Amino acid sequence: MKDISFETQLLHLPYEKPDSYHALAMPVYHSVAYEFETAEAMEEAFCGRTKDHCYSRITNPTVQYFEDRVRAVTDAWSVTALNSGMSAISNALLTLTYAGSNIVTSPHLFGNTYSFLKNTLAALGVEARFCDLTNLEEVRSQVDENTCAIFLETITNPQMEVADLKALADIGQTAAVPLIADSTVVPFPFFRAKDFGVDIEIVSSTKYISGGATSLGGLIIDYGTFNWSRSKVLKTWCGPVGNEAFSTRMRREIHRNIGAYLTPQAAYMQTLGMETLQLRFMRQAATCLDLARRLQQVEGIASVNYTGLEDNPFHTLSRAQFGEYPGAMLTFDLASREACFSFLNKLKLIRRATNLFDNKSLIIHPASTIYGSFTEDVRRSMHVKQQTIRLSVGLEQTDDLLNDIMQAIPSPE
Repeated sequence: MKDISFETQLLHLPYEKPDSYHALAMPVYHSVAYEFETAEAMEEAFCGRTKDHCYSRITNPTVQYFEDRVRAVTDAWSVTALNSGMSAISNALLTLTYAGSNIVTSPHLFGNTYSFLKNTLAALGVEARFCDLTNLEEVRSQVDENTCAIFLETITNPQMEVADLKALADIGQTAAVPLIADSTVVPFPFFRAKDFGVDIEIVSSTKYISGGATSLGGLIIDYGTFNWSRSKVLKTWCGPVGNEAFSTRMRREIHRNIGAYLTPQAAYMQTLGMETLQLRFMRQAATCLDLARRLQQVEGIASVNYTGLEDNPFHTLSRAQFGEYPGAMLTFDLASREACFSFLNKLKLIRRATNLFDNKSLIIHPASTIYGSFTEDVRRSMHVKQQTIRLSVGLEQTDDLLNDIMQAIPSPE
């Protein structure tokens, strides 16, 4: 069928091979290994010359179907599903880095992402160059012949910063550097990463895609748009595969050696979750915008940060890149850390928990939890404030969420 909608395409993507029992949902193949009719066929599969499955740490029919669905709706060249968002980030960056290379990025990152760049990769001889990605001249000054990637979150968590993706992509193309973006806060199809020059998209499928925190997962989405012959580490892979060099090396070497492939059961649950992705996102994001507007009127809340608000400094750019609803996460500031703790302890409906985009609304004090092991100086450099609360909006009614917040807000003195 031609010219069918996203929702319809998502529901009716055929299996690669017919199911023996004509199951409407892709079966869960828990098998670890797969039998071959001949030694020759086994050799072809292990050497990657056929798509036959040989071992479920490398490929699996249920996981592949999930990958196929994501590829179909994103118009990507290749999709690899891993067992967490952090696995997706680490596999993607390890595919590109080498001792002496550097990654230009922002200090406004999720805590473990920052730690991976600052500590884990540093031990391997890779430098993280933290700069203001909203200052294009500063970005240009940080990029050099050893820069292997520009990396960012499309909307930073919890700072809610938005950088100009097309401008960063232009810098990357000029300097032969790919743009890698973690787009977890706004999912496809509401954000079309390829249209904004993103070469590699990273998604924590634990969030919206899983269908309500049913399972952990991460996605590496390769759009096949970058000329990898310009990459110091990937140019040797380009001979036989051309612009497929990134995914080829990642799947044949990094992914196989690290062993972080998505499990079949998680792939099954996330395939089902994708079927309601659009409905859930629209409800959650619309509620988030409504709630953000109403929270601006609440006495005791010092400020509300959501890029969908008209007075937000990133609103115009956010609307151009993400549309009317830039995700279902907002932050707001109270008077102090003590006020934040008092507020959290009084909540009756909203759950005190980490994670984002569960069906239930979740709330957390980032400075004492996600960034709790960081020094105050590091938190300050990342603009993680002790006064900030992060709220992931679920499927509840706006009035119910607002009422819970109102009864928990510390009384003004």
